[in-house]
Amino acid sequence: MRIDMTGEPGDPRRPNEDYVSAALPSSGEGGALVLLDGVTPPRGGTGCVHGVPWFTARLGGSLLQLATAQRDLTLDACLAEAISSTAAAHGSICDLSHSRTPQATVVAVRWNEERVEHLVLSDSALLVEAPGGSVTEVLDTRLDRLPEHVRTLRDQVRALPEGSPERGAARDEYVGAVEALRNAPGGTGFYTAAADPGVASLAVTGSTPRADVRALLALSDGAARWSQTFRHGDWAALLAFVRKEGTAALIAAVREAERADPHGTAHPRGKRHDDASAVFAELGGPEPVGT
Repeated sequence: MRIDMTGEPGDPRRPNEDYVSAALPSSGEGGALVLLDGVTPPRGGTGCVHGVPWFTARLGGSLLQLATAQRDLTLDACLAEAISSTAAAHGSICDLSHSRTPQATVVAVRWNEERVEHLVLSDSALLVEAPGGSVTEVLDTRLDRLPEHVRTLRDQVRALPEGSPERGAARDEYVGAVEALRNAPGGTGFYTAAADPGVASLAVTGSTPRADVRALLALSDGAARWSQTFRHGDWAALLAFVRKEGTAALIAAVREAERADPHGTAHPRGKRHDDASAVFAELGGPEPVGT
């Protein structure tokens, strides 16, 4: 068993809004990992006195504890309970109905000798490697299926010079359009973990026989840029890179690519630098073919 994790803020002057952790219970009943990517609120209020790092630490810690200790609960039930307890911790001074209340994407995995369970909500990613070396990505793709007019706004933002007034105005319009779709009723948008425990039932969940899983890699979208934005390789190549070089090397490679294209000219993206976190869990088994 090997677990390797790294988290780094996009701006060293600001706290990391991601959360990443793992647990290996002394009972020997397997383990669990949790990765959250906090949603950075745009300019303006959030209705809450707490920052995103407070929220992700509270929610992530609660989810990891529940997934580890309450093995009779499904992962979506663990997430629902963690959301409820975190909402209660806000207190009455916070307006949890505010559209910008602290929120996050979620990846959670739990395993024992028989099964590996997973949960993915929003645009963080989970990679599952089989004993033979094949890699399956587990993704919540609803954010990729935004209406055409929202995708057009996004492309317009990325095409404008960074720091220009035109880009700022276009970004505000795009952010407003995305916010209208986040956690929208009726299944027309996409979902993040905020204050409504009901969103847990909308996560992508599943289970795989333990014998069919050799390793796991959870990634915030800032770390997934290695593949999705900078095209250094596909998902299998990304996992192979992390196995060989480690999660810290993955994030260092992302930072190098970001610095080489500071204005997003070659590789358009919403932020020059983003918080980046990854956790790699090698559960054991035969070496993949070709290593």
